[in-house]
Amino acid sequence: MFRIWAKVIKGEKIIKQITYERDDKFSYGEFFNYLADICEELDIATPVLLKTHIFNYAKFSMVRFTPRDFAETVDFDKLILNNITI
Repeated sequence: MFRIWAKVIKGEKIIKQITYERDDKFSYGEFFNYLADICEELDIATPVLLKTHIFNYAKFSMVRFTPRDFAETVDFDKLILNNITI
């Protein structure tokens, strides 16, 4: 079981947030699927996922996506995913 806290930030304020939870074991190979599910729940576009994003999540338990990581135009400043340890 794992949890990811996802927050959409505009300026310095959280405008949307969810806690994504799955009962299976976390897998970095499935990270894009987790990201796509999170973005669907938040009703935002899915960003381009690079190896550096996965490495940052693995090393710091956090990854930050900025508008340049999205193929579409977005109206927020950051999408941040934080690992919630249980």
